[in-house]
Formats: sequence, C-alpha cells, structure tokens
Amino acid sequence: MEEIVQSKLPSELGDLLGIQSLQGKKAQMFVSAFVKNSLPPQRQDMIKDVLLRKAVVLEYSKRKKKQTRKAKAKGLTAKEKRQLKVFQIKPEHHKYDLFLPLHELWKQYIRDLCNGLKPESNPQTIQQKLLKADFHGAILTVVRSKCPSYVGTTGILVQEMKHVFKIITKENRLKVIPKRNSVFGVEIDCFVSHIFGSKFEVRSGERSAKKFKVKGTIDL
Repeated sequence: MEEIVQSKLPSELGDLLGIQSLQGKKAQMFVSAFVKNSLPPQRQDMIKDVLLRKAVVLEYSKRKKKQTRKAKAKGLTAKEKRQLKVFQIKPEHHKYDLFLPLHELWKQYIRDLCNGLKPESNPQTIQQKLLKADFHGAILTVVRSKCPSYVGTTGILVQEMKHVFKIITKENRLKVIPKRNSVFGVEIDCFVSHIFGSKFEVRSGERSAKKFKVKGTIDL
C-alpha cells in the first residue's frame, strides 16, 4: 500500500489532470508545506512527531469561540416605577362610563369561569372560583368597614393592589378603599358574593395559587 502511495504518477494521467508528479526533495517540501497549511499552527518538531506517531486528519478545525452571555435588560425598580407614576391613573381617565365596557367583559369572564351562573349552581363552588378570579372591571360595594365613611361606596374596580382597591364611582371620582377591616359585595346575574378584604391581602396575580378558607372573619 505504501509503495502505491509513493509511486510516480503516470505521465498520461498527469497530463489529463493537469498536475506534475514530484520526486525527492521537491515532493518532501510539497508534503511539508501542505501539512503545515492543513494543521493548526504548531512547531516544526511537533509536526514531525505527529506525522511519525499519529494519524493526521488533513482538515483545519477552527477553535470554538467562547459563548458570551448577553446581559438581560433590567426592568424598572419599584422606586423608579413610583417616580414615573406608572401605576397612577390620570385624572382625565376618572370617568365611570369609560370603564363600563371593561365591566361587561368582566361579567362574561365570570360566566365562562363559573360555567354559567344558574339557580341550581353550588354557591360554595362559585365562591371558591370567585376568590381566585380577576376582579378588574367588577362593581364592588363596601358592605361593612371599620371606617363608616367607606360603607355604601360603589364603583367599578379599575386597579387592585396588595392592600387596596381603587374604584371609580358613578360620580367620576377615584376612591381608594383599604382591604383590611372591610367587607365587599359583588353582584352578578342576581348572585351576590361577599369578599372579606382582610383575607384578600395578596396581589391579584398571586391569588390564583393561594388557598382560602371558605368562611372569612372580620373584626369591626
């Protein structure tokens, strides 16, 4: 096999391919130059050592570039959000009629969530689903409160935070009602549910994973 590899290329085949067979030092110089260009940069003695002892793959392999992690864009901090007034509703948006379409969407959302509010529906099952529902757009009424001035306040819930409800009344006024020590009534399709605010002091996004007791308590 070695003799075939090192044998001289026939002249007619060389003419056909357009190449010239090299012998002696010229062949040795050509092989050395070819190996040098085909292998990654190495010292001459290392190349000879590789040729003598190892099989050589005549293909240059590029070094893998280290993957650099791109820094994720950081969101606004709580302080920056307060400074930019991200969660504040502009005074020109304090209009009851502006949020009536939201209320209609909420009613349809609750009907779909409870599979239709029917007279034969189980009140306890509906109560459990309402506790984990999103109330943005619901009409809330303060039924009881430690602060008598809040009792009777009714409006559409436009913003829920961990400790307060923000509602728009029919008088186009924004009211901030604390959840603690207050009981809220929600009515939809003649079904009335009471929410104990003290047991409701979690963010709306976290409420779906929270376990509630069926019966709430309040100290008024």
